[in-house]
Amino acid sequence: MAIRSFLILFLLFFLSSPRPILSLYEDQVGLMDWHQQYIGKVKQAVFHTHKTGRKRVVVSTEENVIASLDLRHGEIFWRHVLGPNDVFDGIDIALGKYVITLSSEGSILRAWNLPDGQMVWESSLQGPKHSKSLLLVPTNLKIEKDNAIIVFSNGCLNAVSCIDGEVLWKKDFEVESLEVQQVIQPPGNNLVYVVGFAASSQFEMYQINVRNGELLKHESAAFSGGFLGEISLVSSEIVVALDSTGSILLTINFHNGKISFQQTPISNLVEDSLGPAVIIPSSVTGIFAIKTKAITIFIRVIGEGKFEVVEKTNYETAVSDGLSISEGQQAFALIQHAGSEIHLTVKLAHDWDGNLLKESIKMDQQRGLVHKIFINNYIRTDRSYGFRALIVMEDHSLLLLQQGAIVWTREDGLASIIDVTTSELPVERDGVLVAKVEHNLFEWLKGHMLKLKGTLMLASPEDIAVIQSMRLKSSEKSKMTRDHNGFRKLLIALTRAGKLFALHTGDGRIVWSHLLQSLHKSEACQHPIGLNLYQWQVPHHHAMDENPSVLVVGRCGPSSDAPGVLSFVDTYTGKELSSLSLIHSVAQVIPLPYTDSTEQRLHLLIDADKHAHLYPKTSGAIDIFQHEFSNMYWYSVEYDNGIIKGHALKSKCTSGVDEFCFETRELWSIVFPSESEKIIATVTRKLNEVVHTQAKVIADQDVMYKYISRNLLFVATVAPKASGEIGCVTPEESWLVVYLIDTVAGRILHRVTHHGSQGPVRAVFSENWVVYHYFNLRANRYEMSVIEIYDQSRADNKDVWKLVLGKHNLTSPISSYSRPEVITKSQSYFFTHSLKAIAATSTAKGITSKQLLIGTIGDQVLALDKRFLDPRRSVNPTQAEKEEGIIPLTDSLPIIPQSYVTHALRVEGLRGIITVPAKLESTTLVFAHGVDLFFTQLAPSRTYDSLTEDFSYALLLITIVALVAAIFVTWILSERKELQEKWR
Repeated sequence: MAIRSFLILFLLFFLSSPRPILSLYEDQVGLMDWHQQYIGKVKQAVFHTHKTGRKRVVVSTEENVIASLDLRHGEIFWRHVLGPNDVFDGIDIALGKYVITLSSEGSILRAWNLPDGQMVWESSLQGPKHSKSLLLVPTNLKIEKDNAIIVFSNGCLNAVSCIDGEVLWKKDFEVESLEVQQVIQPPGNNLVYVVGFAASSQFEMYQINVRNGELLKHESAAFSGGFLGEISLVSSEIVVALDSTGSILLTINFHNGKISFQQTPISNLVEDSLGPAVIIPSSVTGIFAIKTKAITIFIRVIGEGKFEVVEKTNYETAVSDGLSISEGQQAFALIQHAGSEIHLTVKLAHDWDGNLLKESIKMDQQRGLVHKIFINNYIRTDRSYGFRALIVMEDHSLLLLQQGAIVWTREDGLASIIDVTTSELPVERDGVLVAKVEHNLFEWLKGHMLKLKGTLMLASPEDIAVIQSMRLKSSEKSKMTRDHNGFRKLLIALTRAGKLFALHTGDGRIVWSHLLQSLHKSEACQHPIGLNLYQWQVPHHHAMDENPSVLVVGRCGPSSDAPGVLSFVDTYTGKELSSLSLIHSVAQVIPLPYTDSTEQRLHLLIDADKHAHLYPKTSGAIDIFQHEFSNMYWYSVEYDNGIIKGHALKSKCTSGVDEFCFETRELWSIVFPSESEKIIATVTRKLNEVVHTQAKVIADQDVMYKYISRNLLFVATVAPKASGEIGCVTPEESWLVVYLIDTVAGRILHRVTHHGSQGPVRAVFSENWVVYHYFNLRANRYEMSVIEIYDQSRADNKDVWKLVLGKHNLTSPISSYSRPEVITKSQSYFFTHSLKAIAATSTAKGITSKQLLIGTIGDQVLALDKRFLDPRRSVNPTQAEKEEGIIPLTDSLPIIPQSYVTHALRVEGLRGIITVPAKLESTTLVFAHGVDLFFTQLAPSRTYDSLTEDFSYALLLITIVALVAAIFVTWILSERKELQEKWR
């Protein structure tokens, strides 16, 4: 009886205890992952604040996003992310219900439904030549088919119906050198003026009937001084331009189709103009602005060809376009920087001295300068005009200002991340308050009682909500200290704006942000560009008095020979510790596996002249470097020339710049024939990847040894004709060739050709295998191939007795100069999706099975078990192979819906996938970035080394106590029964 009772209680315990969960419940989404949506740096904005409907602003951005934002909170109502080549040229709102967008260099005109963002129609506008793209939506449009949107693009003027997108008429401009600057429609008029320059010294004016596209008048006039840059429209029939020297202002009047010029030297208006000027683009009636090297000048047009300087300022200034606030009245806004404040002023176009609004707002200096401003008006309760301003900052953030305060902020600089690294958080200090312990104990007991009620299905909906909130709080995922599993870290992200962000992996919040001064535009560095992030100083546990830091590498211009800049940033505080303006360029950065006495990691910077520069410039670093001098090897790839070269150090620089400069020598080169091969992709292993074991035991108890080398390079080349888009060549004209190259000796270890295939190629290299994705023209499908490389020189180490007796060569040194005995295994599979990115999971010890993380064309991340890409798969695997885990061969790779790590979410504009090992061997951290950001924890072999966070310890304890009590009670009852039977 005792045994039977025990078995019943054990069965109850098994049924009530937590079991492995193979899927994700709805309430678990968001516990270990987060998703953030952004739009990028705003280029253009249009307000829609009618009394009916929600107040919103529609924006287009540099990330090719069109979005509708809530004016109250800055949240996204809807958005669309277009392709990388579908760049926005203009946006506007028509009929109060359509958003009109012009994109793809003026080739595509679309109408979107304003409330929900659904596309209403799309028109393709083609023309004979490339030209500036201009969009003109008349303000007096009515819901009639004949009311047209005017578009100039590809050398043609088009009238498109606002109802269905039909092209009503089209006018070609056959003048080859014509550069159209403006398309102007005077208010209440059926005429359109097209004005521009021809041959850089001829001003052209075309007068066209809007109704039928008839050319009414064409006039041209020559100006011997030529024209420079853009023009500014100051009235419906007057524009202002600069001559080719930038020193003379030209007033160009084309009233009634007659062109006249008036010249005014800038020196007559401003004595200290200092150098050539440029016109600041704006559309304010009667006023325009020019900028010289030192000052910004605002000029009023007071008559035909007469100017008056109304203000000049040394401050950085942003000017909005004109805003019509009533009949014949136009307002515009200025923003000027003054220290930690910005001054917002709204003026009437015809009354410079009067201010409709003047406010000062404190601004975080880490946002930089104001780049753009857009304004909108509203009626206050006292019937006066109020204004709100949407401003775009230097760091690409977006702010709404109203009534002297910042209403909301969007950190849209995170939509343009160019590199990411990680940093550990500080160690938690000892010492906890007794009151806090007592409070936590009470919360612990309360939480487990609620979880017990939930397990027994006795919890009310209110209890379930409390359980969910307590689960979020108790996870401690957002603490600013390290956890023993290594889940809490800082993601350090460098954006295109030159700003560093530290994101907490727990909840994605911004811990700090810093706009790097070294990547700020200055006289010495006119076009700074951020390149990469590197770990600079990573103190160990015994040296925690130093904070970790990162190295930010940039250059002062787009060319590879531009001078480099370095910044060193504290990852705990975001403080820029120091910065260096280099006298040499930065063509390549090589992190070395050595640190000096202060734990600063050594880096070798290669300049455009092939000189190597060692950083940090310390005596300890140079001593370590000299000791490893002969072991430094690297390679360079010249994509345009089709050449890969190997390099090594030679001696110190003969120029005697400093002792940290070294001459280099070329060891080898591989030249691909330009008529048959073009390099399109190269991939190497991650420098910090950990490989658990070199041996791989296969089905028949045989052992294969992985060829593990950090010097292996994967190279993909295609036929030059096939380097374009998919389908640009026939299968007979296309081929894809892949190589595995040893970068120390320049030896090609493996080569394979895929006939009838072309790129783009996406590849990932891990341990001894590489997986790459390409397009098969013959099958008209995408394919993924895998290559595994094994070391045959260790094949004699299969005898167990040799291993026991130590008679093996596993510890013998390996040299890249000795010819390796390698074999490869490969296989190809069809795959459904096109790829944007691909990565492999990485763990702390390299024990856990690998998964491929595939960024699909649908902007989602798919986890695919590496076993599906095992080259040893066969149609009918043996029993031993099945036990090993080999999957039967199929021609296609499966896509399992539950394997999407992004769930139902999309990482719009996906550009990269980063994997970071946690301290827990089973888990890897995954960060995907594009226009959106996504972070999650992934366990490729499930969490075999830990219990889940919602594991009920209280229920386990109660069950154990109940089992012990039940055993004790049944033992007593059994003893009594036996005693009674003996007395009978």
